[in-house]
Amino acid sequence: MRLATIRTANGTSAAVLDGEAAVTVAAYADVGALLADGAEGLSAAEAGADGAGERRALSDAELLCPVLAPGAVVCVGLNYRTHILEMGRELPSHPTLFSKLPRALTEPYADIELPAASQRIDYEGELAVVIGTGGRDIPRSEAWAHVGGLSVLNDVTARDLQRRTLQWFAGKTFERSTPMGPWVVTVDELGPLDGQEMRLSVNGKERQRAALGDLVFDVPALVEDISRIVELQPGDIIATGTPGGVGEASGRFLSDGDVVEVSIDGIGSIHNTFRKPAA
Repeated sequence: MRLATIRTANGTSAAVLDGEAAVTVAAYADVGALLADGAEGLSAAEAGADGAGERRALSDAELLCPVLAPGAVVCVGLNYRTHILEMGRELPSHPTLFSKLPRALTEPYADIELPAASQRIDYEGELAVVIGTGGRDIPRSEAWAHVGGLSVLNDVTARDLQRRTLQWFAGKTFERSTPMGPWVVTVDELGPLDGQEMRLSVNGKERQRAALGDLVFDVPALVEDISRIVELQPGDIIATGTPGGVGEASGRFLSDGDVVEVSIDGIGSIHNTFRKPAA
């Protein structure tokens, strides 16, 4: 299934996509709440696809970030072999983890303001994992059973702030800077990820392309590692890292009017226009 969060006249609602239609699952305010209800939430989504909810054309639906209030946004740095090599680093023995505040997330097609505090705003196309069933100390062999679905994310980064100290938080968590969506695709709808590609373009020109099989630490490895540190909760998000081709490697940073699109085979695409702050 493809699960989305849309804006309605009464607020927000989870929705299940049926072809080119979005069908509301009104009992849940967003995909995170639906996943937190486990089998009942997924059953409600299936019932929606069978005609139980309000139907609207997908083109008329305002798609929001699928999870409106995740308890945690855990990000992984330096997780594609190509990106690690272009940054002049050695392959890590453990995942490089950092966090974003949930309020850093924004809509899949939102305009994003270039923060006045930074002159080096960069893009990072990523596969996002949304936890469906929580747990701690999850073994790798059971990790996929804890994944509610996968989505697309752009880990927009202020490189000058990221590099001013050894801690990356300052460059990673500007409010409403990190688009995600346009929906969450449940694991049963996706085949093996190794051959699927992630692509990112700026103004229609490709900057990043990589097979998901290039991940140093794949989804099960990340779920296992992170769950040893913190108990994962339904709706938590793991951003799995970006491949080579980031702007910092070439000195090409984002400026006013740039349009960045990130797409992943079998999941979907997001696109965002970057704007300088209003005077």
